[in-house]
Amino acid sequence: MSTSPSPTSPPARHVLIAGGGIGGLTLARALRQAGIASTVFERAEVLRPVGAGIIMQMNAMKALRSIGLAEAVSQEGQPLSSLATRTHSGGVLTRVDLGLLSRELGESAIAIRRSRLQAVLLSGLEEGQVHTGRAVTGFHDDGERVTVRLSDGTSATGDLLVGADGLHSVVRQALWGDATRYSGYTSWRGMATLPPQAHPSDASESWGPGARFGIVPVGHGEVYWYATRNAPAGVREEPGRAREALRRDFEGWHAPIAAILDATSEENIFRTDIHDRVPLVRWSQGRVTLLGDAAHPMTPNMGQGGCQAVEDAVVLARCLAREPEPVTAFAEYERRRLSRANQFVSRSFQLGRLAQLENTAVRFLRDTLMRLVPSGAALQQVRDVMRFEP
Repeated sequence: MSTSPSPTSPPARHVLIAGGGIGGLTLARALRQAGIASTVFERAEVLRPVGAGIIMQMNAMKALRSIGLAEAVSQEGQPLSSLATRTHSGGVLTRVDLGLLSRELGESAIAIRRSRLQAVLLSGLEEGQVHTGRAVTGFHDDGERVTVRLSDGTSATGDLLVGADGLHSVVRQALWGDATRYSGYTSWRGMATLPPQAHPSDASESWGPGARFGIVPVGHGEVYWYATRNAPAGVREEPGRAREALRRDFEGWHAPIAAILDATSEENIFRTDIHDRVPLVRWSQGRVTLLGDAAHPMTPNMGQGGCQAVEDAVVLARCLAREPEPVTAFAEYERRRLSRANQFVSRSFQLGRLAQLENTAVRFLRDTLMRLVPSGAALQQVRDVMRFEP
């Protein structure tokens, strides 16, 4: 529930954050640097990272550097020097020299285990600032303050509310509704530890008929991997049979895919159907706004979901620090962020449709055209994605 703010409403001094994921925790860190208090309310009883690994691309690293976190993230992860797209037999379709971009843009793309990234984000917050087991279930905006209802039956009041509560955001649903869009494919993710001789040096994603397999070294001898396959929503293999099903689905694909699956324990394989939402034309209403997947959930095909949440957090904190009126700050936040984030939603959805093709003739044409793209043109596309100024 929300009402319009009064024209003389007080500035933001205490921000309530729904959700303790990457976006919510980054916002808490950015607000702390800006001298603005915040409290994070997280549904989970214990903060566990969702997913296995993530690439903090150069745009996200630029944002993290602006709040003093880039070095800590770099130390916990592994810089990537190249990113290849391959056929399922291992042939190279495209390769992007991330080292060249790193020298040009002044940041590296860092692959990191999500639990380590989460620890970095939590390390600078005050004890008791993150409340686990207390999800935001509703809110009331009276024009001067926002009161949230929490899952444990209590409530809390602050100057404004930021919904960073993910794809199925309660805050978003209250503001704008809750319709999701299924991509047509499902995903699996996991972590594996490989012997040094089998450890990949750089990241790659391999495309086959209606399926993909991604490999990302994240440092500490570990490899983050993910797989996708076209499938109806909600279909699951029998409990305890995920690895067996994956070995069957990716039989005959190039090395070290089989070795990676063999090195992954069944309990460390996570499956998620891939959804996004049609982009919104605004994120804010009164003293409430959205951030990250709550605002612009996107398919993972460009690897920008977490990166865009980090950008959101840094920009929102700066807007609140510079503009004492929260509603005006939200308007500036949307001006700077909404169009860019929504472009990633649309481009990522289209890339997924291209990557998940099944028809043999159409895939042959796609692969041929990809091989013909000049390396400079491919580099420019990635450069445009990676550019960001906080």
